Amino acid sequence: QVQLVESGGGLVQAGGSLTLSCVASGTIFDLNDMGWYRQAPGNLRDLVAVISSDSSTNYDDSVKGRFTISRDNVMNTVYLQMNSLKPEDTAVYYCYADIVDHTGQNYDYWGQGTQVTVSS
Repeated sequence: QVQLVESGGGLVQAGGSLTLSCVASGTIFDLNDMGWYRQAPGNLRDLVAVISSDSSTNYDDSVKGRFTISRDNVMNTVYLQMNSLKPEDTAVYYCYADIVDHTGQNYDYWGQGTQVTVSS
């Protein structure tokens, strides 16, 4: 069984910074893409940033230049450094991972979500 556990959310003033972490644990043969999505009330869950196993990255335009995604392949952890936060960044942030198990099958896994609230 694989679990993704996020941490690092909270309340911050506009212009502030937060760092989210997500650790994957369980029976993991290989980790492919890892990433972060977010969902604000009344909205769909949208991609924020994704990082591949070779550390190539992709960002939503709304966070480019402010957010940085990184990963530690030894610790099976993905990070999201969020700077210059804006009230419109307020959402529940979900960690995502494409994980290969011992059978060679890959599955998508999600964390439970962590709330990020940016006050104006």
